[in-house]
Amino acid sequence: MSDSDAPEAVAQPRTAAGVLFFDEADRVLLVKPTYKPGWEIPGGYLHPGETPSEGAAREIKEEIGITPPIGHLLVADWAPHPTEGDKLLFVFDGGILPVDERAQINLDGVEIGEYAFHTADQIDTLLIPRLARRVHAAIDARSRSATVYLEHGTPHP
Repeated sequence: MSDSDAPEAVAQPRTAAGVLFFDEADRVLLVKPTYKPGWEIPGGYLHPGETPSEGAAREIKEEIGITPPIGHLLVADWAPHPTEGDKLLFVFDGGILPVDERAQINLDGVEIGEYAFHTADQIDTLLIPRLARRVHAAIDARSRSATVYLEHGTPHP
């Protein structure tokens, strides 16, 4: 087989999905992992054969113990990591989480140690920069009922 007959190399990104939930004051729900410093949005990596919305719903159930409907896609972000390689990250709208559903949150205690609602102004101090950019873009997309394509958390035409 010559080099010209070799299969073309294709991207094989790690794919993850998360969900933004809000309270009535438009604060966003963040979770604090037990295995690393800082805060995250609820979600995680997809399993083989799982769609992004299915993976997001599964991760929400595993991490915080609730099964609310997953809304429309807010953001798709091509965000390669310097040490982990190519990543394709999805953020869905979970909408306003009603008080009775918030009362049912049951942290897994293994991956997630705490949760809290935070204002958009607090995001930059709580999240790593690339995730903060993605969350701000998702909040903006939600306000416009839009879906946004990002590269490294920055809108791309």
